[in-house]
Amino acid sequence: MIRSRHPGLVGAIALATTLATVLAISLPAAAQETYKAPRTVGGQPDLQGIWTNATITPLERDPKLGERLVLTLAEAAALETTIAALNTEAGRPTDPKAGIADLPVDCGRGFRGVDCGYNNFWVDPGTKVITLNGEKRASILVEPANGRLPAMKPEARARMAARFQRGNFDGPESRSLGERCILSFGSSAGPPMTPLLYNNTYQIIQTGGEVMILVEMVHDVRVVRIGGQRDPSHVRKWMGDSIGRWEGDTLVIETTNFHPQQSYRGGSSDAKITERLTRINASQILYRFTVDDPATYDRPFTGEVAMNATKGPIYEYACHEGNYSLAGILGGARKEERAGKELEGAKGEIEDEGQ
Repeated sequence: MIRSRHPGLVGAIALATTLATVLAISLPAAAQETYKAPRTVGGQPDLQGIWTNATITPLERDPKLGERLVLTLAEAAALETTIAALNTEAGRPTDPKAGIADLPVDCGRGFRGVDCGYNNFWVDPGTKVITLNGEKRASILVEPANGRLPAMKPEARARMAARFQRGNFDGPESRSLGERCILSFGSSAGPPMTPLLYNNTYQIIQTGGEVMILVEMVHDVRVVRIGGQRDPSHVRKWMGDSIGRWEGDTLVIETTNFHPQQSYRGGSSDAKITERLTRINASQILYRFTVDDPATYDRPFTGEVAMNATKGPIYEYACHEGNYSLAGILGGARKEERAGKELEGAKGEIEDEGQ
């Protein structure tokens, strides 16, 4: 340990370092344009590290804000204070004598009734709104200007309705990909890689010809090939077929040919999703994505997320380890069927956590 005879000087240096980090995140775009990302051994902009996109900023904007993308400092502080209060309340000890009947009807974060057993210990959606170039963002979506998803086409709604006509408890195929430990909940693995209820951490590793993105949720791994040819269109993979290229300091990833069981918010497997990752300062990547799915939406839409540097390592998710939930769900359904009972919610959409 190095000791100084001038502790005041040490404190000043520490304060200056902290201020430099804060300014790097909050300076306006014009100032951040002077930042140049470090280079890998191969000369590429270095995106490597462990990053988190956890945030309380929602995908869609509150309609009352209209086309206003940026919150005031007071509005952002109020939202963050509300979340802090909710976390404090949800973190209170549970009465060990309480039974299922004593659970609240609504315990927050979308959990109701018996699902309230999924308590606050397990969730980590973040505590701050997205801050980019000093702006406190009101929504992830930046286009359309109102920060709302475009209208879904009638044929797409019909397609979704047909898919949800099968029984939710008929077999594992009717459950969500996250429940089946096939893919991350929500769209954490992507593309697009959007935040959700917990496990919002990513590790990026680069080689000369590939960029690997390790996703904490369900331990998915995306491999982006830099240049090269795309797989044949009949080869449909989880997370699609991703081809990348460098445009200056920005990694541009175009993904098509999605698996037919994977869709982003009811979209089609023929969607094209373009992602742009730009390191805008020492501790932040600007992640921008555009979803172009003419079979589903009447226009493309674009979002922006801050990926902030965080400490590692990322631990193994081990989704199926000790997981009896799916067997319990299906076993309970068979018991109810033998008793001649119709299960509540037996038909309709299965939602992933964090959607």
